[in-house]
Amino acid sequence: MDNTNIRERQITRTSLIGIAANLFLAGFKAAAGLLAGSIAIVLDAVNNLTDALSSVITILGVKLAKRRPDAKHPFGYGRIEYFSAVVIAAIVLAAGATSLVESVKKIIAPETPDYSTVTLVIVAVAVVVKLVLGRYVKAQGVKYNSEALVASGSDASFDAIISASTLVGALITLVFHVTLDGIIGAVISLFILKAGVEMLLDSVSDIMGSRPDSQITLEIKDCVRSIPGVRGAYDLILHNYGPDAAIGSIHVEVSDSVDGRSLHRMTKAIQNAVIEKFHVFLTVGFYAVDDSRKDDCEKIDAAARKHPGVLGTHGYYFDDEKKLVSFDTVVDFTVLDKTALCDAIRADLAPLFPGYTVSINLDANYTD
Repeated sequence: MDNTNIRERQITRTSLIGIAANLFLAGFKAAAGLLAGSIAIVLDAVNNLTDALSSVITILGVKLAKRRPDAKHPFGYGRIEYFSAVVIAAIVLAAGATSLVESVKKIIAPETPDYSTVTLVIVAVAVVVKLVLGRYVKAQGVKYNSEALVASGSDASFDAIISASTLVGALITLVFHVTLDGIIGAVISLFILKAGVEMLLDSVSDIMGSRPDSQITLEIKDCVRSIPGVRGAYDLILHNYGPDAAIGSIHVEVSDSVDGRSLHRMTKAIQNAVIEKFHVFLTVGFYAVDDSRKDDCEKIDAAARKHPGVLGTHGYYFDDEKKLVSFDTVVDFTVLDKTALCDAIRADLAPLFPGYTVSINLDANYTD
């Protein structure tokens, strides 16, 4: 069984466990809340139902994301998983808003709940179950790179805190005869809304395209540099088409004495190594550098790095016949006036290359 099938099976299995646990908890909490007349416990039960629905959406998202690529979506349907996380966030927000409305009603017209030992035991058991479930689901989400599972796991862990606050409110009511049911419900609702907003922002960030994990990009570059003949790896860009699907491009520095056949062989070696280890297909471009200009390359790099925001230079090209020096300069996102930066670097290099035209291509720091 390949990694994709294993991932789908484990995410589905984890989601089914979540559905079963949440339905079990929702049933018992709803019964306990209705018997006690506690809006906080009833809302806690409703929250469990939304968690079960979230797990159903996670399963559907994984199934739909596995659809084969076609003419309309040649890179597959993997990003559907990100939309499933958005739907889960929307459900959490809706539950939070509904809970807040009902809690405010209870604050305006309070009713003293009638808690029993059975009610308190049910809530206490729910706290433990939710803590265990949350840690398990989140761990599986991290292991199999599923944002939907991570969101569900975080939500479940947060639900344990909600149930614990409900339990504390019940104990205060029993001991001090103070009704905090509506207030606790309102606080719970606000926390649910906060969690929903955070989930939504994380999911939208994935859809928009966020910076990939620096550890992964550095490992990919190390893998590329390990191929014989490669002197440097630059300009790595990754395009994510789902949690388990990505393509990208990279520029590789080689000696200008390398022939076309060797470059072809090097390209295949790089692509095969990266696909095998990271499941990422890379398009490979080359910078052919003149070995005799090593000192000039070092001077260019030193001059450029003196300026704030410059992270390094590469892709050097020298044409003495046309009096041209060309290179790429990597800058971070703090550099706002790129034209001024290029002019300043050219001014510094003018004494080093008198009479030459200095061409600078600015690269953004997309990955590291």
